[in-house]
Amino acid sequence: MKPLYVLLVLPLLIVAQEYEKHRFESTKGEGVLPFRLLLPKNYNPKKKYPLLVFLHGAGERGLDNELQLTHGSRLFLTPDNRKNFPVIVAFPQCPENSYWAKIAARNPFRFHKEKPINPQLDLLEEWLAVMQEKYPVQSDQIYVGGLSMGGMGTLELLYRNPTKFAAAFAICGGVDPSWAEQIQHTPLRLFHGKLDAVVSYQFSADLHEALVKKNAPVKFKSYPNYNHNSWDAAFQEPDFLSWLLIHKRTSP
Repeated sequence: MKPLYVLLVLPLLIVAQEYEKHRFESTKGEGVLPFRLLLPKNYNPKKKYPLLVFLHGAGERGLDNELQLTHGSRLFLTPDNRKNFPVIVAFPQCPENSYWAKIAARNPFRFHKEKPINPQLDLLEEWLAVMQEKYPVQSDQIYVGGLSMGGMGTLELLYRNPTKFAAAFAICGGVDPSWAEQIQHTPLRLFHGKLDAVVSYQFSADLHEALVKKNAPVKFKSYPNYNHNSWDAAFQEPDFLSWLLIHKRTSP
C-alpha cells in the first residue's frame, strides 16, 4: 500500500496511466470533449455506481487529454479512497479557447445575472447524458465539482440543472449571488483562500451568505493563509469525499 504523501507527488504521466483516455464527439455539432475516466476497483458493469465529474481550471485547458488531471486526480487513487468510495470519476477537458463558465467581464470579474449562452456546457451536458447511457450510473448519485474556472463552471451547471446533481463542491469559484435561487436545492460545499489574488474570496463569501438566507444545504470553508491554490487545502479535508458522496438526489 502506497503512503498518501507518495501518491500526492506522483508525476502526472504516472497518474494519467491510471485513468482511461476517451474522446466524445457531439452529435449536435457542439464539438469534441476529451475526457479521462477512472472506474471503481473491481468494476462490475452489472452494478450501478455513483458518477463524479471534476471540472479543471483555466490553466489545464487544451486537447492533450492529460493536463486536466493536474489537480485532484491523485486524490481518487489513494488506496483508502479506492476501497471506501467505489465511484466512477470523470475528468473532461475544456479546449484552450473556451471556458466552463461564461463570465460577463474578467478585469475585474463580473458575473452574468441571467443564464448565458454557453456551448461548452451544452457539450458537457450532452456528454453527461451519454455517460449515463453507456455506463451503469446511479441516477440519484451524480456529483460535480471543480476549481477556479471549474468552480465557476460547477455553479453555472447547477444553475442550469437545479435538480440533477446529488451534491457539488466549488473551490475558489464564483457566481452572481442572485443565482442562489436556482442552486439552493443542491447540497453544496464552498472552499476559498482569503488571500486569493486571482478569484476574489468575496465571491464565495457572498454566495454563501445568499444561500444561508434561503436555508440552503451549504457549507463554506475559508483558508486564512491560502492564495488561489486553496484546492491544496480542500483536498486534505478528511471528509472531502465522504461528505459529498453521502448525498443522494431528492426532489426540491
